[in-house]
Amino acid sequence: MIERGEKLLKGLILCAGKGSRLYPFTNNRPKTLIPVTNTPLLQLSIMKLTELGIDRIGIVIHPSQETDIRGQFGEGEAFGVAITYIYQHTPKGIANALKQAEDYLAGEPFLLLLGDNLISAPLSALKNDVEHGGVQASLLLAEVEDPQDYGIAEIQDSRIVGLEEKPKHPKSNLAVIGGYAFTKEIFGAVNEITPSKRGEYEITDAIQWLIEQRHAVAYHVTDQLNIDVGTKERWLLANRKLLDAGTCKIKVHDSVRMERCTIVEPVSIDKDCVLKDCRIGPYVSVGAGSRLENIQIENSIILNGVHMKDLSFPINNVIIGEHSVVAGVLIDKEVNKP
Repeated sequence: MIERGEKLLKGLILCAGKGSRLYPFTNNRPKTLIPVTNTPLLQLSIMKLTELGIDRIGIVIHPSQETDIRGQFGEGEAFGVAITYIYQHTPKGIANALKQAEDYLAGEPFLLLLGDNLISAPLSALKNDVEHGGVQASLLLAEVEDPQDYGIAEIQDSRIVGLEEKPKHPKSNLAVIGGYAFTKEIFGAVNEITPSKRGEYEITDAIQWLIEQRHAVAYHVTDQLNIDVGTKERWLLANRKLLDAGTCKIKVHDSVRMERCTIVEPVSIDKDCVLKDCRIGPYVSVGAGSRLENIQIENSIILNGVHMKDLSFPINNVIIGEHSVVAGVLIDKEVNKP
């Protein structure tokens, strides 16, 4: 429980990445605005922080993203938080993005989230570590099947002894999954490291510096849902998993109109949609303002304002871009399979 007068941690969300692996969907929108079950990834990150009572949040963006992100999230009033936008002009890695927020964080402990990661595990243990546990960094780890794609932690005698970013020969399958808590000492580390072979300032290198300087680095392993939504396949997977995890398996906005439709849970159908003679689901999200007639679709994501009509075969495992029109046949330009 938060005591009256207690000073809350700040939160920081990194959103400056281009999301090139999600083209064409991220050609004209920031990656962190792509929806999972009709909720933008950035909003899901904000919700994770507000679960802990954190109401001061810095969001690191590229200047080209400001219009889109500020246009949707403003200064945070709708979410009960105060948002400060911080700029990373050149994509030089997570540690470099963090460095841009040093003045904003003003020496206070903070929680850090990567805006393109979907994390279900509570972050209270990380928060307690840096507030009351006497540690300078606390990490959320999870077992992964493809450790070459992640920052990997080496554990000995229940403590982290090494971290390596995307190793060719991983020493474990415990990955750093995008949830962190730090004290001000992390900025000493960020200022000491040099770019990796990828040309980026790696957060794993900064944490490794803390370990080598004998700062306390804690960790917590979770088996709850966590997905780096960095590819179309992972986007579809995140949509499936989040739909499955919902307490309400059929989420249909009150404004939706349906005639002669079969809905197979779990699904999410956003506002102002019109559906006729359709079979929707399982594992389908339909974006706002879409009009669907005489189609069958499952395990797919339909973005806002899509018109689909008279498809004689079922659609499965696709993402359909905003304002696409699909009638009679599928057109590659309009329907993007992962």
